[in-house]
Amino acid sequence: MRIVAGQHRSRRLAVPPGKGVRPTSDRAREAIFASLGSAVVEAQVLDLFAGSGAMGLEALSRGAAHCRFVERDAQALAAIRRNLAELDEVGRATVEKANALTVLKRLAAAGETFDLIIVDPPYDAVATLAPTLADLLPRVLAPAGRLVVETAAGDEIALPGLVERYNRRIAAARIVILGAA
Repeated sequence: MRIVAGQHRSRRLAVPPGKGVRPTSDRAREAIFASLGSAVVEAQVLDLFAGSGAMGLEALSRGAAHCRFVERDAQALAAIRRNLAELDEVGRATVEKANALTVLKRLAAAGETFDLIIVDPPYDAVATLAPTLADLLPRVLAPAGRLVVETAAGDEIALPGLVERYNRRIAAARIVILGAA
């Protein structure tokens, strides 16, 4: 796995061992960030269910101002921290070991917003997480922000109040980008 474009283009990323993390493919990241275009530049990014951190790291490589990575798996967190250190991006990142929904609730209650939110939950948990995500995600998305959701190809999360800007199946994944109405 590598960074697709930007300042860190072609740099390899550490990926946690085992099957607990399913990194977004290079091809999918390339399609997502091509669709986002300049919306990434100077963005405040929230990477929920961060896994290896590949999506947030790609955003930093492409000019995002800051990325908050949220992950609860210790091996995945170690990979994120290692990748940040190797890319010399520690100063533009916050890494939280926590449940993504707990953090999302806290951010919504505090009124914090993000220009780009990346949500890539475990595929088998999408149906369970969907109602809470539908309630909280629009509350932490900045008015002109973008929300990237990755699910299994056959799944989608309904997010009322947001407009679909991109919807594409890439291999076994469904990538949807949404924004404010």
